[in-house]
Amino acid sequence: MNFALYRELLAVRPIRRLLLVGMVARIPHSAAGVLLTLHIVLTLGQGYAAAGAAAAVMTIGIAVGAPWRGRRVDTVGLRRALIPSVISEAVIWSVVPHVSYELLLPLVFVGGLLTLPIFSVVRQSLGVLATGEQRRTAFALDAISTELVFMIGPAAGALVATAGLSVLGLTIVGVATSVSGLFLMWFNPPTRSAEPGPGADAASASGYDAEFEASQQEAAEVAVVAAAPARLQEAAAEFAPLAAAGDRRLERAGLRHKVIRNFVWFTPAVAAVFAVAAGAGMVLSGTDVGIVAALETGGHQAEIGLVFLFWCGASVVGGVIYGAMHRPISPILLLMGMSALSIPMAFAQDTWTLSLLALLPGLLCAPVLSAASEKVAELVDERRRGEAMGWYGSALTGGVALGAPLAGVFIDGVGPSAGFVAVGVGGVALCLLGLVLQHRRRRRLASV
Repeated sequence: MNFALYRELLAVRPIRRLLLVGMVARIPHSAAGVLLTLHIVLTLGQGYAAAGAAAAVMTIGIAVGAPWRGRRVDTVGLRRALIPSVISEAVIWSVVPHVSYELLLPLVFVGGLLTLPIFSVVRQSLGVLATGEQRRTAFALDAISTELVFMIGPAAGALVATAGLSVLGLTIVGVATSVSGLFLMWFNPPTRSAEPGPGADAASASGYDAEFEASQQEAAEVAVVAAAPARLQEAAAEFAPLAAAGDRRLERAGLRHKVIRNFVWFTPAVAAVFAVAAGAGMVLSGTDVGIVAALETGGHQAEIGLVFLFWCGASVVGGVIYGAMHRPISPILLLMGMSALSIPMAFAQDTWTLSLLALLPGLLCAPVLSAASEKVAELVDERRRGEAMGWYGSALTGGVALGAPLAGVFIDGVGPSAGFVAVGVGGVALCLLGLVLQHRRRRRLASV
């Protein structure tokens, strides 16, 4: 391990500024979930089911919008891509606290759709600013700062909402996020290098060029063939139905080639990383629900913050250690460890044993997320990395959306301990399946 990497990394002013801006910009939205839930329950007088539905609608909006927002960064640049987010954040979150529940739902969906893509932008820019071992350290620092954010944001949101200031709190969320977006536009961190980097990135770039040229040649061939039905139409009107059918087939073929060209970066290795992100989201959100259920069942809901403090603190320590390592660890192995270590939390007898058992999976939380981000940056060329980071965020969000109800089903049917077991076993099973598929693919490639 080389902890001096942190000093060297933070000595680089653009990286230091990017990490600081990213951390500050994430705090408002980390508080938004708690604020929105308590606003719906306490101010609007709705139940927790209604609050959960609103959170789900916002999550769907974020998952749908993230790839599109990332692609806009790739195609038009950071500043132009952030303009809709800066406007929508200020407008929507200022309106949301003043409308009925029925109007709130479409508003939070649009808010999620146009949310400031701070997570993907920070990861994308770190992949450009940091190289080699610095990249691992940079992504570890980003994961650590995210943990610190989720120590601060939800607690602050709960304090504001329980003080009866949810309307003011939601408005501040929108304004603060919009200001963060303006600062990010002014700072304008790089999202791609001036030239392709050495090693894997250069190889990836040349591979992308070759595949793009091949797809262009295929498109040209399609265009040549597409001219044939037109000539037939001019020659004889009786061939019109055949020509129209041919045009439709060629249009479908052209569309298929366009889709393939747009997703040429989506390789089996990238798909595996997205599966890891989804699995991590599932385990994390399921564990969240399990902790709340376990303490609420025992009448210790006031001590929830203590458990999360242990869990997030362990994640920070794990991230610091992982960022100082000389060699990367496969994200699928890290996820399998985190999933397996979540299962013993089912045997906790009180708040202190639950807190101590939360240290085990917590140590691998930040390493899983930083290793997965590092892998995406390694596998995807800079020209498509914004979109890839957006899809990575959507995979993580999708896993979060799956983990909570999965744990909830087992908690309602068996008890709080079953929630930890369900998401832990589910995460391990996903990793084992991924390792088997990786092994088969390597054997198949070796036999070619």
